[in-house]
Amino acid sequence: MGSLGDHAGGTGAGGGSVGGGGSGRGNTRVIAGRYRLEERLARGGMGVVWRATDHLLGRQVAVKELALDETLSESEAAQQRELTLREARAVAQLRHPHIIVVHDVVVQDEHPYVVMELIEGGSLAGRIARSGPLDAHAVARIGIDLLGALRTAHASGILHRDLKPANVLLETATDRVVLTDFGIAQVTGATTLTEVGSFVGSPEYTAPERMAGERTGPESDLWSLGALLVTALAGESPFRRDSIGGVLHAVIYEELRPPPAAAPLLPVVLGLLDRDPERRLDAAEAERLLRAYVETGRMPVVTRERPGRGGRAGLSGLPGLSGLPGLHGRPGRGGHTPTRHHPSTGPRTPAGGHPHIEPAGHPHAKPGGQGRAVLIAAALVAAVTGAGVSAVLLLARGGDGGGTPGTPGTSASVPPPSPSPTVSVTTKTPGPSTPEAPRGYRIAKDPEGFALAVPEGFRRRTDGPRVSYVSPGGTYRIGIKKSAPEPGGPLAAQRRAAAEGPRDNPGYRDGRVSETTRNGRPAALREFTWNGFDDAEGARRTVDLCWEEGGRMYSVWVSAPVAYAAQARRYFDAAVDTFVRR
Repeated sequence: MGSLGDHAGGTGAGGGSVGGGGSGRGNTRVIAGRYRLEERLARGGMGVVWRATDHLLGRQVAVKELALDETLSESEAAQQRELTLREARAVAQLRHPHIIVVHDVVVQDEHPYVVMELIEGGSLAGRIARSGPLDAHAVARIGIDLLGALRTAHASGILHRDLKPANVLLETATDRVVLTDFGIAQVTGATTLTEVGSFVGSPEYTAPERMAGERTGPESDLWSLGALLVTALAGESPFRRDSIGGVLHAVIYEELRPPPAAAPLLPVVLGLLDRDPERRLDAAEAERLLRAYVETGRMPVVTRERPGRGGRAGLSGLPGLSGLPGLHGRPGRGGHTPTRHHPSTGPRTPAGGHPHIEPAGHPHAKPGGQGRAVLIAAALVAAVTGAGVSAVLLLARGGDGGGTPGTPGTSASVPPPSPSPTVSVTTKTPGPSTPEAPRGYRIAKDPEGFALAVPEGFRRRTDGPRVSYVSPGGTYRIGIKKSAPEPGGPLAAQRRAAAEGPRDNPGYRDGRVSETTRNGRPAALREFTWNGFDDAEGARRTVDLCWEEGGRMYSVWVSAPVAYAAQARRYFDAAVDTFVRR
């Protein structure tokens, strides 16, 4: 869900920045009689961000223009506009050096525009994508700045609810850290979009209690900060998995095993990532520990017990890294780690059956047990991943020896905005000649003899033997290639392609090839990052699955800027899941 921060900064490598330095197309429009839109800095899910001049005050600003989606109903369009306006109202209340400044909100021709300060620099996500993890001292300073921003927001009754590296800006000239994208912020007393059926947030950075649909508070933002700190230290979210189902399982069930890079800030990381919000490290204590580290190079020894449910050990239990408490004070459930494999190989729902999610590592969960089960994924998976399916994840919270993880046979149906079948979300499998388009997609019956689901609005292009379906503006590209089988099969073909990667893709890096299957057939998955088409857009991430079928070799890939890799992966999953020969 886009808002102030779902666009790239000046470097173009990461999302979440109201940043200058792009080289987008010029514009001559003037809105509200004073803001001249001059240069497109970036585009995102909800609009375009422009560098603009405020002629009244003679200063440079950033202006976000909300995109109109002609597929939305009148009520849905109004809801989308309200999201942006609410974001602006929430942020405009705040005054803090590490919170983005909103100057103005204007509506012209039913288009809302948000006028913000212009930050010359990219996002933390972009910095990590370009240069890799940051050192612990730099991460600690970022953490201190963000804690200050959050404490100010929380004191005003405002929750951010989408704290992640893409929404943290780094000003080039001053190294100032700026928190942006309050587009899903919840102002105390205001109706939230979750109350009308939409989940908002980024699953890898979403606290367990928010996933459980429970009332959330400042503690949920602090969980997100803990995940962000690990990402900055290690270069990857601690909850990143190959599917949304895997992410949900990791956040809610799996033991937290911090990477070695997190060791310098370990007490803060583990304290913020306590699954029990009542025991979670608070902002003041986290800031105290981080300041001590910045000043001395050492993290203070944490010896005190923190009160919690059931008499659990608090931060004094830090050496036991494999025993992070489970949700609501229950121990982690057996420490299962799900098998990671390509989404297209996931189990399928029998014809006519309802799709469901079961926690990985619990394939034989039995019904029953005491306590109530929390229904999560019906709204969560549908809204976040856009799965055009019903989905259920039951988290049992029974008494001693009571609840067990969710069981099949229960389902809830929530109409989602966009699809993403994954390994943990079983989807209805249409017949080979009649794939079904998830909501927001259409079935492209290609002249080359195949069909697959592509998002509405994507247009077909050809480049020799390759067929592409490209989003407006070229942000996302879904590619398909049909060719003769190659010696050694898909795995050998992908390894050869990886070896030639630097020649075919400038700046080729972070490449990996893994063996997998698709519908029982041998397949190979290749992933890599490269410099992209231009400096304004920045680095792109490509995911490519190759397999043999019907005497031919097929390759399906999706490419997008690094900042939009998560959405691109959802498009990829949908394309692979629905692909059929015709």
